[in-house]
Amino acid sequence: MNYTIIPFQEGVIPEVVKPNPAFLEEITEAGIRALLERFYLCLSQSPIKHLFPSDIEELKKAGQTSADFFIQICGGPQYFNQNRGAPMMKQRHAPFAITPEARLHWLVCFENALEPVGCSEISKQSFWDYINLFSIRMVNSR
Repeated sequence: MNYTIIPFQEGVIPEVVKPNPAFLEEITEAGIRALLERFYLCLSQSPIKHLFPSDIEELKKAGQTSADFFIQICGGPQYFNQNRGAPMMKQRHAPFAITPEARLHWLVCFENALEPVGCSEISKQSFWDYINLFSIRMVNSR
């Protein structure tokens, strides 16, 4: 597994390729929900915890909303669209100051949450590659 983080470059908006649908097939919806639960727990203890709900129930709810997004992105049911409308992630993240440094903390938490996932390395790598590039697009502050 290659968890190399692509450096943020001001003004460069990378093309993002969705993860291989095999990732969802291999770990299942329950696996993605567990992944996001681990991820949000890490975020709640990270230097960027101020960007996320401090109430544990609200944090869990946010994690499940994110799980809906990732299930959809990985080729599963359109839970996010059904419950929240079209993703429009740039606009949804606009109220939060997401710096290149915050992006790094976010990715470290994702790496920690993703590491124990049992699936093929190819599938896991495709998911990592997606979030690595996707996260660059969310940076909106210096």
